[in-house]
Amino acid sequence: MTAEAVTPPPAAEPPAIAPAEPSTFQKAMKQKRFVVGAAITLLLVAFVIIAPYLAPFGENEVAGPPFSKDGLLGTDYLGSDVLSRVMYGGRSILIIAVFGTLLGMALGIAIGVVAAYGGGWWDEVLMRFNDVILSFPQILLALLVLTAIEQPTAWILILLVGISHAPRVARLARGVALGIVSRDFVIAAEALGEKRTRVILAEVLPNMNAPLLAEGGLRLTFSIGLVGSLGFLGFSADPGAANWGQMIQENRLGLATQPWAVVAPVLIIAIFCIGTNLMADGIAQVAQRGEN
Repeated sequence: MTAEAVTPPPAAEPPAIAPAEPSTFQKAMKQKRFVVGAAITLLLVAFVIIAPYLAPFGENEVAGPPFSKDGLLGTDYLGSDVLSRVMYGGRSILIIAVFGTLLGMALGIAIGVVAAYGGGWWDEVLMRFNDVILSFPQILLALLVLTAIEQPTAWILILLVGISHAPRVARLARGVALGIVSRDFVIAAEALGEKRTRVILAEVLPNMNAPLLAEGGLRLTFSIGLVGSLGFLGFSADPGAANWGQMIQENRLGLATQPWAVVAPVLIIAIFCIGTNLMADGIAQVAQRGEN
């Protein structure tokens, strides 16, 4: 009697690894609006950083008679080259707008998430105080403080921009967080004894990135406009330095004679805002598709 060969059982196939979920940025890169907006914004940021080293004249150097046609874009009310002033004028606006937006986002997210997660009287107190600040327009809130200061510094302007954005960000962050704090994974983390700060940082905030990124792009758009408006009203960190908003105010009387002294800074502020707004729209579309 011959023994039959025993066939070994087939080896178990390894479990299939699910493909990693693409990040919000990867999803946004598939949106034409986001790609166009990012290209515009990055080009203008590069222009702001590099242009001063390529300017044909110094920041306050006289290049010809006031409001003349000398040079590519002519001269301003003091005879400085408009193109050179535009090249130098964006650095302060960009720095204040970016840092002010980051500060406003950080404050607003902290207030909104704490209000939503804490609930009860925490929510009531924080949101009612938030509503009081929301009742003031951003430009008015900034002017109330700046009129009491002889010469604002860059840090004061950053603080004002951040504080003016925080209530609006807090309102959005609270609304988004309210839909997350009651989910099963948050309740499970609490049941395991996780600290509240860890639950917020590890469970709540990572699920809020898409709408918050969209809001961040929108807030940056408003920051650029707000800093430019304050410069137009005469509130800048360095009155002697080039500033797009200040250029519009200084040269408005010569608009009929030499329009580029006003039109050039207006155009570059507008294009900057269009670029950041397109990025925000692209991220908002990603967030909306994620909810559907």
